[in-house]
Amino acid sequence: MPRTKPALLALAALAIAAVAVPAAAGDQAVRQVEAKYVCMVNNAVFDKEQIPVEVDGKTYYGCCQMCKKALNEKAELRVAVDPVSGKEVDKAKSVIAALADGSVLYFENAGNLQKYREKSAE
Repeated sequence: MPRTKPALLALAALAIAAVAVPAAAGDQAVRQVEAKYVCMVNNAVFDKEQIPVEVDGKTYYGCCQMCKKALNEKAELRVAVDPVSGKEVDKAKSVIAALADGSVLYFENAGNLQKYREKSAE
């Protein structure tokens, strides 16, 4: 039994890594994505639509029932900091960009996303 646990853990890690959708070769390193493909708890983009979570008339997204519950209960999970302006942004109203590794950033507007892309290209 002890030998199977590491193998199961390795398979679970591979399964989780395979779910996130990194940018394909040749894609922009930073690409805008639709909110419905983002788990806003794990801050990762996926290849399928996530579970919508309505809070105060706004829609957030989570990848599982635990994330759905967390988004309902923890206001801090519904906000992020724009990496360009340094301002706090509501994830439901933000412009979202995926990095090559499948993680996401939240911007207060498309202009800040463009500035981020330009700075990343330098």
